[in-house]
Amino acid sequence: MTQIYSKILGTGRFLPERVLTNADLEQMVDTTDEWIQARTGIKRRHIAADDQTTADLAEAAARDAMAAAGAEPGDIDLIMVGTTTPDQVFPNVGCLVQERLGIHGCPAFGLEAACSGFIYGLSVADRFVANGTAKCALVIGAETLSRMTDWSDRTTCVLFGDGAGAVVLGPAEVPGVISCHLGADGRYQDLLYHPYGTSRKQRPEDTEGPFIQMRGNEIFKVAVKTLENIVDETLEANDLPREAIDWLVPHQANIRIIQATAKRLAMPMEKVVLTLEDHGNTSAASVPMALDTAVRDGRIQRGDLVLLEAFGGGLTWGSALIRY
Repeated sequence: MTQIYSKILGTGRFLPERVLTNADLEQMVDTTDEWIQARTGIKRRHIAADDQTTADLAEAAARDAMAAAGAEPGDIDLIMVGTTTPDQVFPNVGCLVQERLGIHGCPAFGLEAACSGFIYGLSVADRFVANGTAKCALVIGAETLSRMTDWSDRTTCVLFGDGAGAVVLGPAEVPGVISCHLGADGRYQDLLYHPYGTSRKQRPEDTEGPFIQMRGNEIFKVAVKTLENIVDETLEANDLPREAIDWLVPHQANIRIIQATAKRLAMPMEKVVLTLEDHGNTSAASVPMALDTAVRDGRIQRGDLVLLEAFGGGLTWGSALIRY
């Protein structure tokens, strides 16, 4: 029996129209453009309109990826959406996107792994395609983080934005998705989290607001160490030297974390795809959006060896080595 692999057939992304710049934030909280750029590398972020939901963003990115892949709605037989900001508890965002795209009958579900959600989803979809269960999988990362950001908290409001990215996976005779590596450690859950949900509701005596909570200095240290480890794990699993990687596509969270990961790979920043200055931290959406950006501007070419990596609340982390 011939071994089946998966490969990326097309990529897509979508950003809301409204842009919130660092200059705008200077009018909202005690901060400066210089401070934000120096600490984070972010210049602006996109904010969903009041009537835009995560499913709206996901649908637009999905259509973009499907067009790039030459895939019709009838071709899609698996839909996965990584998100921490679903429209509603149920139906899940995957079902909402499925209906909007005019697709019926195939599995469609959301996957919650914070900023690692897209890579978790890519790993699952790769297995569906590799075992023949799916022939055309749609994997999306989409977020409306602005809905749970405290815009009076200068330590967090400068970081987050909204957006969506997507890829279409199909079968291949040689590996496109070469390997995926996932991990999590709930011991660090208090470093980055949202405190409330449907079964844990905010109480009058609670001091936390219903917003993203972050211990920035601590999560920075854990993120750098964890990403160093997963880079090493990925290279060792594939018996590759660091110089074999053509492009690094990291989670777009913080320029200093990205620089530390590139240093671990001995990779010049010219080979690192950076998009966070234009949209900030978009959680599960950031890796597929960065990948699409570099594919469409011609930096990433067919045959290039690309390392995707992400780290998020949970804590969760993941990497995917792909031959584009």
